[in-house]
Amino acid sequence: MANHPLQNMVTRAVITAIDTVRKCQTAGLKLIAGEKKENVEHLEPYGFTSAAQNGAEAVVLFPGGDRSHGVAVVVADRRFRLKGLARGEVALYDDQGQSVTLTRAGIVVNGGGKPVIFTNATKARFEMPIESTGDIRDNCDSSGKTMAEM
Repeated sequence: MANHPLQNMVTRAVITAIDTVRKCQTAGLKLIAGEKKENVEHLEPYGFTSAAQNGAEAVVLFPGGDRSHGVAVVVADRRFRLKGLARGEVALYDDQGQSVTLTRAGIVVNGGGKPVIFTNATKARFEMPIESTGDIRDNCDSSGKTMAEM
């Protein structure tokens, strides 16, 4: 650990634990040179939250160089980051291959082999033609036949 307070203000860390139950998520961290910190607040952008896997990396600020109260301001995980996006593209992703990517050609939702579920809406409305390479099945209120069987 450096002796000058300014040198103690910013450091990199590796996530060792996450607590998502509190109002402000906290993390256990292993800092550079093996220093360990517990219950470090992780400030997340409004409307976004995540629970990083152990081994993810963080940038941690220590206001005034005081190592007693750090704040993780960025958490990233290079193991799962989507690669090859074009300039201007944006993506939301996880460690299981699920993603939503705003590409230059349109929006791509990748379910990672899992169901995509829409819930708690009064209706779903599509104002465009709908194409499907799989069966469209009504299992809710009728016989459960596919459109092809009708």
